[in-house]
Amino acid sequence: MDDIQLISDGDGLAVIGDPVAVERFLVSEGLPSKDLELHRLGPFLGRAAGVAQAGAEIAANSGRWMKLTEESARAASKLPLVTNSTTGNLHATLRAPSGEFAKNLQFVKGGFFSNPAVLSGAAGLMAQLAMQQAMEEITDYLAVIDEKVDDVLRAQKDAVLAEMVGVGFVIEEAMTIRKQVGRVSEVTWSKVQTAPTTIADTQAYALRQLDALAEKLERKSKIGDVAKAAREAESKVREWLAVLARCFQLQDAFAVLELDRVFETTPAELDGHRLGLKAARKSRLDLIARCTERLMTRMDAAAGTANTKVLTHPFDAPAVVQASNHVSTAIIDFQGRLGIEGERRSSEARRWTDAAKEVRDKALVTGADGVDAARRLGNETFDRAKSVKGKLSHRIAEQAARLRRDDAQT
Repeated sequence: MDDIQLISDGDGLAVIGDPVAVERFLVSEGLPSKDLELHRLGPFLGRAAGVAQAGAEIAANSGRWMKLTEESARAASKLPLVTNSTTGNLHATLRAPSGEFAKNLQFVKGGFFSNPAVLSGAAGLMAQLAMQQAMEEITDYLAVIDEKVDDVLRAQKDAVLAEMVGVGFVIEEAMTIRKQVGRVSEVTWSKVQTAPTTIADTQAYALRQLDALAEKLERKSKIGDVAKAAREAESKVREWLAVLARCFQLQDAFAVLELDRVFETTPAELDGHRLGLKAARKSRLDLIARCTERLMTRMDAAAGTANTKVLTHPFDAPAVVQASNHVSTAIIDFQGRLGIEGERRSSEARRWTDAAKEVRDKALVTGADGVDAARRLGNETFDRAKSVKGKLSHRIAEQAARLRRDDAQT
């Protein structure tokens, strides 16, 4: 039989059914996938009501999962998926009598993988795979930005931050044991139960550090002080973003372990618990998004102020703009890795000569008195421009080249 079951939970897409049929469908759509590990449903369904001969059915079928990217979302959008009232996810059963899934699809009802308990268990597996995928992406992010979070944490005097290093070791050990034995035992669970408190405290501390950088920028009025605060933000932001990323990674790992315990101990609560974890995760993302957006807004404001004062501060003003761009680029990259949508155009530092010309032009429209003022301004402005032109042009060129290199590396 060429029936396959498709399930979408907004984060991923699962394809379940006969191994050959599943493979044909994925090939027809050109979708890469991961093993859904359906065998893990056996014990869960054995404890669930209304599922007979679960083991044999599971053994005869294959399950593949993929992150809901633009490509997989496009494939799902072509299918009339319906909402399951129990799980809240979308699903459909497909049949292709000709063996060709690209054409002549038929949608049928019923079947083993339309059972509410099976759909609930599959949704739990999908949630775990989505979080593990996010954890892998954060690992890649930390490697790319070359931030060693443990070193950052050890450098802090706060006891909670020091404890985070140990919490990371404990959770990683639990994940390793889980991979080896296929479950989270009571002994393993007992080792990690207190971890969320330490992770949450560390996340709150990192967010406060980012807020403090933003507030310091807001309090400064002199361009020299703004430049100093902007440079400090540029040097510190990436470290605290790395700490936040590590917190999020460990929170996802703990949620994976937590779902395993629910699978084993209270299977009837699986859907509610999964949805609760999803809501809590979204709340964390929203909190991080608000904090990082505030910092970007302050950096943008600082860049805007700097651009209005480039004439009188030809060195500090471009430095502020450059710092703002680097900070915002780092934040946008971080947000993207966590699935937070956002975009920002880099500010463009105004050339000193452009600012000088603008001031001169304004003076020219002030009437007879303005003629004298313009003459004086022109003499003073271009005398000054002549003395700093070579040095300023060289510095701005260097800054622009450095910014392009940094952007290319990012």
